[in-house]
Amino acid sequence: MNQSNLSLPSGCILRKATSADKWSIRLLIFSAKLDPSQLKWQQFWVVEYDANLVACGQLRNFSGAQELGSLVVTSTWRGRGLGTFLIQHLINTATQPLYLECLGEGLAQFYSRFDFVPISFEDLPEFPKTGGLSTLKGKFRFSQLAKRLLRVPVVFMEYRANS
Repeated sequence: MNQSNLSLPSGCILRKATSADKWSIRLLIFSAKLDPSQLKWQQFWVVEYDANLVACGQLRNFSGAQELGSLVVTSTWRGRGLGTFLIQHLINTATQPLYLECLGEGLAQFYSRFDFVPISFEDLPEFPKTGGLSTLKGKFRFSQLAKRLLRVPVVFMEYRANS
């Protein structure tokens, strides 16, 4: 994906989240019916327009890996490139191997545009815990259980630049 073509709509601002954003972030996450666990405002980037949050996403930090997660664009702002801009920004901001989990093949195809490729649960890295950080595989274990037992269409993906 060529980032040079990406820009925010006029009046939108991309910035790191602040403590004042935590309730707005939670509201966006709940409205999108996303996993509300592990919401740490310090890990979020937000897009605001006219002092209102219209999109958010976070890079969750784990031992030896990061997860792109909690990506939400409000319904009135969808289709304007905010999600694409935010995903590309989070990819460029990542400092460790990057992973995500999504529901369904449609979302997996969307993320494949950004050089994410599906991988099996078994291929997720299992780094030793350091500094109190949990492991990515440990976090995804619940999703794998739901996938196996309840047939939830979870897809695990890894970012591979220029794959």
